[in-house]
Amino acid sequence: MSQYDYDLFTIGGGSGGVRAARFAGQAGARVGLAEKGDLGGTCVNVGCIPKKLMSYSAHYHGDFADAAGYGWTLGAQPTFDWSTLIANKDREIAHLNDIYKRLLDGANVALHRGFATVEDAHTVNVDGQRFTAKHILVATGGHPDKPEIPGKELGITSDDFFHLKALPKRAVVLGGGYIAVELASILNGLGTQVTLVYRRDRLLRSMDADLGVHLADEMSKKGIKLVFNANIESLAAAQAGEQVAKTVRLTNGESLEAECVLFATGRTPNTARLGLERAGVTLEKNGAIKVNDNFESNVPSILAVGDVIDRVALTPVALAEAMVVVARLYGRGERVMSYRNIPTAVFSHPNIGTVGLTEEEARKEVGEVKIFKTDFKPLKNTLSRNTERTFMKLVVDAKTDRVLGVHMVGSDAGEVIQGFAVALQCGATKAQFDMTIGIHPTSAEEFVTMRTPVA
Repeated sequence: MSQYDYDLFTIGGGSGGVRAARFAGQAGARVGLAEKGDLGGTCVNVGCIPKKLMSYSAHYHGDFADAAGYGWTLGAQPTFDWSTLIANKDREIAHLNDIYKRLLDGANVALHRGFATVEDAHTVNVDGQRFTAKHILVATGGHPDKPEIPGKELGITSDDFFHLKALPKRAVVLGGGYIAVELASILNGLGTQVTLVYRRDRLLRSMDADLGVHLADEMSKKGIKLVFNANIESLAAAQAGEQVAKTVRLTNGESLEAECVLFATGRTPNTARLGLERAGVTLEKNGAIKVNDNFESNVPSILAVGDVIDRVALTPVALAEAMVVVARLYGRGERVMSYRNIPTAVFSHPNIGTVGLTEEEARKEVGEVKIFKTDFKPLKNTLSRNTERTFMKLVVDAKTDRVLGVHMVGSDAGEVIQGFAVALQCGATKAQFDMTIGIHPTSAEEFVTMRTPVA
């Protein structure tokens, strides 16, 4: 008989936590999981899934306009109803929550509803009920921050965005990362007048520089006002409320009026009040749990994966990290985690897809590189008045001919880049790209037809 109630107790019912609990249970481990809120975490409830659904909705505005060039005449002026979108989105999220619950039940994972804290290396307290476990896995994710500015309580975060009661007429989005450009694009596509304010000189600073530059041009053409090298100095309003106009004062002296001010300025790991310090767990300055390659904290029985360790905040990364933990604890330890060549997409309008090294990173890592670029109007836009252009870029090691980075701004960029991520993982060379037959006519074929490097 084991001295513990569980072999593994997971704190957090998001993507990483559910994946670890589920596969550990399927491997025969006795598993408990604590979650106070909805299952699925940020991704399912206030992240990837609702964001992508709302991005689809926002694209119809342009699709209706494009249809005229292809001979379609809409009988009546298209209208949009925010409440219908939100209700349908909420129904799908509830459906996904039910799926997560069934997955846990199917793996014999005991679900404990409540806020869990760590009492020591092997003890968890869930709202007064104590459980012991050989291993404790913390997968509590993160939460969006609000900047310390006067009137910050008048602004909302990305979590709040998905529960707005009405579509604002005017919005100011603060930030230049992927969340900022995605939500600004959604609002713009649904009819909101959007101003995006960013303290730097270009969007998406962590990605290849050309991507942010091209995206900014396309967002501007769609009517989004971009204000660079500025920040919000203060917010003021007659009263709080979603549809009450706020006065937004910027550090460049400009003043704006908007019903919605959305902060997309970073996220913080959810470790406050978990009791990790009491158990002796070392945290980073921002609260992230410090772990080794096996995702163990300095207290070996306490592990962590996902956004709470603040490495790469992507759902598929959390899933992969969870599988490394399960393989080590209940398998043969056959899985290892590599953070190289992680593909990702930004569901801005237009989309971004990227995998591998940026041009700047490649120059630092290998020295001499060859750069291939193309910028064109996709075939779909030739019969409409749509001026959106697609951008593609390859970063190649000049010495080995190995492709180090593949980057794209354009329709369905994420779908296109996924396949090229496999190629990079296999070490594909530019010569192999050149030998590959393209699918014609597609935008994706441009990646295998670029022959002349830029100066």
